[in-house]
Amino acid sequence: MLPNQRHLFDIPPDVVYLNCAYMSPKMRAVTEAGIKGVQRKAHPWEITPDQFFYGSEEFRGVAARLMSCSADCIAIVPSASYGIETAARNLPIQRGESILVLAEQFPSNYYPWQRLAAEKDAELKVVPWPEDGDWTAAVLRELKPGVAIAALEQTQWTSGGLLDLKRIGEACRTLGTALVLDLTQSLGAYPFSIPEVQPDLAVAASYKWLLGPYSMGVLYVAPKWHGGKPLEENWIQRANARDFTSLILYADEYDAGARRFDMGERSNFALMPAATRAIEQILAWGVTEISETVGALNFRLASLAAELGYSSPPAHLRAPHYLCLRGEVPPGLPQTLAEEKVFISMRGPSLRVAPHIFNSTDDVDRLVKLLRK
Repeated sequence: MLPNQRHLFDIPPDVVYLNCAYMSPKMRAVTEAGIKGVQRKAHPWEITPDQFFYGSEEFRGVAARLMSCSADCIAIVPSASYGIETAARNLPIQRGESILVLAEQFPSNYYPWQRLAAEKDAELKVVPWPEDGDWTAAVLRELKPGVAIAALEQTQWTSGGLLDLKRIGEACRTLGTALVLDLTQSLGAYPFSIPEVQPDLAVAASYKWLLGPYSMGVLYVAPKWHGGKPLEENWIQRANARDFTSLILYADEYDAGARRFDMGERSNFALMPAATRAIEQILAWGVTEISETVGALNFRLASLAAELGYSSPPAHLRAPHYLCLRGEVPPGLPQTLAEEKVFISMRGPSLRVAPHIFNSTDDVDRLVKLLRK
């Protein structure tokens, strides 16, 4: 269990922010790193060509540590949708095969597959909502021969349900099904290991549980897909990019590994150092420690909310950091709570509560007191 880390964030004393699944607050150190990056652009004559690369490689390195993989397998992307579209453009699917998604899956991990299925005369199969809350079993029931791609999440975002990606990954490999993951609602707050799961591609946006800035993200690409087609053809992806004098000698070769999938202007001098600093702090705390600390808060909240008539998935079937409560929610409840400076979200029919290690039991109790009222 980690001690409360509120002092590292710029959160006023009267604010109860339980909405990290919407957007995390930035730590003071992350904001400072971003400000320093913005200031660098004020003196462009001090920005040397090598600086276009070392910040990117530093970020790639810490992201690789977080996901337990090689830095050569990490691409730098602006969003989860960019990573999902990269997967959709590169994974093969034949007429009559199917793509598997979850019921109420996040739109950015649905629309590209809907389009791909229509283009390839394939079927988009939706895993139905499991009445027992067991999303893993529900997915395994639908994983059958003919499923070419399973496009999933680790945390189902409107229920908080947890998917056992190790078991699902094993099933996908047995069937020859490509596994694509949107980890935006879990990476940094719940343990994840590339060697254990072995996905084909996995993406996460930075601005939620990675505690970083908007418009930054990380994409894992398995080595078997390193020869794929990127969404962009930009100069910095190419093998000769580090020699600015040779840029007009157009190179056919890409830079090593997954770097060919990097977004244009990946060297963003304001966002890159902020995103890197945030992941460094997550690694220092430990993802398992974050998960257990936040999980204890949500376990308390789930128990107290049950007394008020709200239901949630059983503790062993939901992500510890992510709690979705279902019940009779008064109209406009998030707005009413916001007037009391308590911040949560509604997603679908779920009241979504997503604390972090800047929260305390007092914050949970304050929310419950308002819900009771």
